[in-house]
Amino acid sequence: MKSKDVFQPLPIVLTLLLVMGCKQNQNVEKDAMSNIASSQTEPQHPASTTETFFPGFRDIDVVIDSLNIHAVVGGSGEPLLLLHGAPESHVMWRDLAPKLAKKFTVIAPDLRGYGRSDKPREGNYSKRRMAKDQIELMKELGYDSFLIASHDRGSHTARRLAKDYPKAARKMVIMDVVPATYVWEHIDGKVANRFWAWIFWTQPYPLPENLMGPQASAFAQTAAGDDLEAGEDYAATNGTADAFHAMCEDYRASKGIDMEHDKADAHIKIDVPTLVIWGKKSNTGNFDYQTIWKNEINDVSFLELDAGHFIVEEKPMEVMEATLSFFGPSKDN
Repeated sequence: MKSKDVFQPLPIVLTLLLVMGCKQNQNVEKDAMSNIASSQTEPQHPASTTETFFPGFRDIDVVIDSLNIHAVVGGSGEPLLLLHGAPESHVMWRDLAPKLAKKFTVIAPDLRGYGRSDKPREGNYSKRRMAKDQIELMKELGYDSFLIASHDRGSHTARRLAKDYPKAARKMVIMDVVPATYVWEHIDGKVANRFWAWIFWTQPYPLPENLMGPQASAFAQTAAGDDLEAGEDYAATNGTADAFHAMCEDYRASKGIDMEHDKADAHIKIDVPTLVIWGKKSNTGNFDYQTIWKNEINDVSFLELDAGHFIVEEKPMEVMEATLSFFGPSKDN
């Protein structure tokens, strides 16, 4: 790697990261712990999304690994698990889930650390554990196998689920990600510019929490675009100090324990039929999606859409049409 590749201009937050990293002292950690503790003692309790975004659905809360995992469930037919990205929650599926529920039993949970699910400060955010959360949730609902549609962090969870529980996933849609281990192993100046957030959020606690945590609410709203109601929900559930810390822990796991797991079973290819969708305007759009995923999955097809990273919220109808076509006729249970 040439030095000029490493020192390409990065977003201003990385400059702040370097400057503040040199000036850290004991007060930084004290402040971060105080912010998180304050957030935990005054939790947000937003109204149920079944009243606003998911008419006809019901709320469920299941205790898994001593944590409360929240989800909305609706419809009838073959079970379809919807896994969201960051800094989103199950609310990202608001335009798709009610329509998909006409054909499938739709289960849209909040991953641990996000939305209305618990956000442990020192919890296990490995994708292996997050995948197991979904397996246990679906078993609680009576499903040993199911379809999956996923985006971003949800797609990393779905990928690990398909590796660890190959009989559980019938078919899978992955959206706007390449495997995290691939990203970390191919970081150069250009990738760093596009993935500055990954580099920033994976810095040791409490640096990102202190620099960006106070702006977590505004950051969480960005995923909703012009949808103010969804943005307010993201801010209420993912815009707190403890929520931002949980998200950082999720990303930190991708550079640590998740890479260990990936290296241990790199020789095993996923044997679940998969559709990979990405946005050509996304920060992931410059990756060679087909080569990367063909090395991971035996049966995989591809679709590029004219969208950015938040592909489900930008192009919901195109995503739904592609998903329905890929899954084919529903099989009632």
